[in-house]
Amino acid sequence: MKPDSRFLDLPKSFWAYVRMLGQKLGYTIRGQGTINVPTFPEILSGLESLGLSSTEVATARGKAKKFGSLLCHYFAYRADVLEIHVEPNLMDARKAKKLFLEHRKRLKPSCPLPMNKQKGRKKANAYLTCIINMLIEANAGDFTCDYDPRGLTTITQDSAPLRTLARRVDGAFPKVVNPVAVWEIKEYYHTTTFGSRVADGVYETLLDGMELEELRENEGIHVKHYLMVDAHYTWWDCGKSYLCRIVDMLHMGYVDEVLFGREVVDRIPELVKEWVAVAKARDKRERKSK
Repeated sequence: MKPDSRFLDLPKSFWAYVRMLGQKLGYTIRGQGTINVPTFPEILSGLESLGLSSTEVATARGKAKKFGSLLCHYFAYRADVLEIHVEPNLMDARKAKKLFLEHRKRLKPSCPLPMNKQKGRKKANAYLTCIINMLIEANAGDFTCDYDPRGLTTITQDSAPLRTLARRVDGAFPKVVNPVAVWEIKEYYHTTTFGSRVADGVYETLLDGMELEELRENEGIHVKHYLMVDAHYTWWDCGKSYLCRIVDMLHMGYVDEVLFGREVVDRIPELVKEWVAVAKARDKRERKSK
C-alpha cells in the first residue's frame, strides 16, 4: 500500500488535528466495530469540547474551510482503504501457513526461514517473515541481503559514521551498513489480545521513520523504509485504531510503503527489483569515484 498523494507533504499541524480528533472522537464506532468517519459537525463539536479554536477548519458561519474539508476527506479515505484494501489482505495462521508452504515448495530457498517466538503447539515458522525472505532471495540476483541484522543501521560518509539509528531493524538490503532499504515485520498470528508489545511495534517503526526523515532532510540521503504486518485477528479484530495510526504514519512520510498480509506476494518482487537497480547504480558511482 502506497500513500495517497492528496495527503502527502501536509503540515505537521494537520496530523495534530488527526491524532487529537482520533483520541477525542474515537477511531472506531463502539459496538459496531467499524472505522469511525467523523462528520464535519462532529469535528467542530470535538474541538469545542476540548476548548480549542475551530478558526483553522471553519468559517465564522460554521462552514468548512479547505483545511476542514481535507480532514473530512482524509477520515473517509482512511476508513475506505482499511476496509476495502487492508482487511481482505490480512491472513490468519492457517492461510499464512498455506502460503508459506506453497512458496517454500516452489522457490526451494536457501535463505533463513526463522521460527516464531511461541512455545508448544504455537511454535512454527514465522510465516510472513519467511515468505518475505524467500521472495527477496528469488529476486535479488547477485546481491546479498541482511535478513536478520545483528547491528544498528549505520549510514557512513567518507568511511566515517554519519548516522546510526537507535534500534535494530528486522531486515536490510543489501546490508545494514549503508542500506538501500530497511524494514520492520509485525506478524502476530497466535496472540489473543492486542497487547502493549504489539502497540510498541507501531511506535518503534515511527521512531525509525523519524530518524530516517531527519537523515533525508539534513543529509539528502533517502533510505527506503517499509512496514509489513499480518494477522487478521490481532490487527483487524483487536487493533483497528493502530491500523489507523499506521495509515497516518504512512502519509506523514515516516514509511515509504506498508504491506499488509498477502500483499507481499505481488509487491516484494517489484520492490526488490527497484532496490537492485538503486544498488547497482550506487556501486557504479563508487567504482567511478575511485
